[in-house]
Amino acid sequence: MLSETLRAEVMELRGRYPVPRAALVPALRAAQRDLGWLSSETQAAIAALLDITPLDVHEVVSFYPMLYGRPVGRHVIHVCRTLSCDACGGRELFQHLEKSLGVTRGGTTADGRFTLLGAECLASCGTAPVVLIDNERHERLTHAQVDKLLEAAR
Repeated sequence: MLSETLRAEVMELRGRYPVPRAALVPALRAAQRDLGWLSSETQAAIAALLDITPLDVHEVVSFYPMLYGRPVGRHVIHVCRTLSCDACGGRELFQHLEKSLGVTRGGTTADGRFTLLGAECLASCGTAPVVLIDNERHERLTHAQVDKLLEAAR
């Protein structure tokens, strides 16, 4: 399931750390970069390469919102849902995205192009509302600006 190139990369990452488990997040990010998401089979393969249990891997995948344990769209949108962003229009921006994309939180568009997720904090309260699109931060967004970003991603 993992390509030889990805296996070699995971083993190289493993060698950078004093204990193999410490390479888990970088290894998962590498696998997700290549595969798009982290299936249970992928998680088990990473676990075997790092000499840890699949449950250890699943716990990390399910904890971090930037790791995907299920298929996601080609573009992943995280909308900050904390108080600062909500107070500055984040909730309305989230609702605008739901309407524009035709999905609810956690959903993926029918064409597989976008997945819309909430994030508990994107660490940019002073520039709220904040959205990540494909892990690129966009700050002080208006509805018109987010519409332009969506159009550029289409």
